Amino acid sequence: MKAIALAAALFAATPALAEDELTVVLDWFVNPNHGPIIIAEERGYFADAGLKVEVVAPADASAPPKMVAAGQADLAVSYQPQLHMQVAEGLPLIRVGTLVASPLNCLLTLKGSPIKEIADLKGAKIGYSVAGVEEALLTAILSAHDVALADVELINVNWSLGPSVMSGQVDAVIGAYRNFELNQMDIEGVPGHCFFIEEEGVPPYDELIYVANPETMDTEVISRFLRATELATQYIVNHPEDSWEIFKSTSTELDDELNSRAWVDTIPRFALRPAAVDVARYTGFEKFMSEAGLIDGIRPLSQLAVDPGAR
Repeated sequence: MKAIALAAALFAATPALAEDELTVVLDWFVNPNHGPIIIAEERGYFADAGLKVEVVAPADASAPPKMVAAGQADLAVSYQPQLHMQVAEGLPLIRVGTLVASPLNCLLTLKGSPIKEIADLKGAKIGYSVAGVEEALLTAILSAHDVALADVELINVNWSLGPSVMSGQVDAVIGAYRNFELNQMDIEGVPGHCFFIEEEGVPPYDELIYVANPETMDTEVISRFLRATELATQYIVNHPEDSWEIFKSTSTELDDELNSRAWVDTIPRFALRPAAVDVARYTGFEKFMSEAGLIDGIRPLSQLAVDPGAR
């Protein structure tokens, strides 16, 4: 409590904390992946930081970064692989913070299926949701096991990832989240198995990040937002059960077994230092995307990611 009191005192001692407003657009509907944002609001860390934060769930999951680029929101929760593509396309976006600091994405199959290793996917049907990035990830995974992308049949299953595997529509899917689809399948009595992509030829990356418009962003306000979510993350890690009670109390839709399990599985993946930039991670993934043919050329780190508090 002394640390929280000290942080609150530091916030209070900072000038210009007269309820600065900040709009944050999520990548999807509220779920355990957004724990630090929700806990920061419920525990009063945003208020202590002099912030009034509006959290918006998008109607279209692809819209948040575009909204930020267009000046319709201050921050968006997005994905590091998409950031590299969007910056290469000329969108005014930059990573200013990390929410989930390791991949959640996995290559999902049925537990007990004939697919025991990646090489067994030759000739298989593989479902996906997002063209481009997921195909690049899949190419890297397969090629590490002497399987070409042409050796599998790709099927767009939209967002029906777990169900398409459970029903036998496909043999595997790329893009499933290990903290959600695995739990969903287990709850429904059809256990799945994840091949973790960062162990299968894909460079590690930040799954969920905060992006801002570098031309208009207020780095001081964003830094206060990140400090508040850092306090929230510390609270979640130190008090996982109490924080779950707070989180689920914000909506009856969150209080179920799937979200309860996902909460436990997501906690170790929250960024403990949300503002910090892993230089090698961003420069390395930029090179990976370029070599995969998804972007032309290689942009410097300064165009991709920044610690707003270091400016």
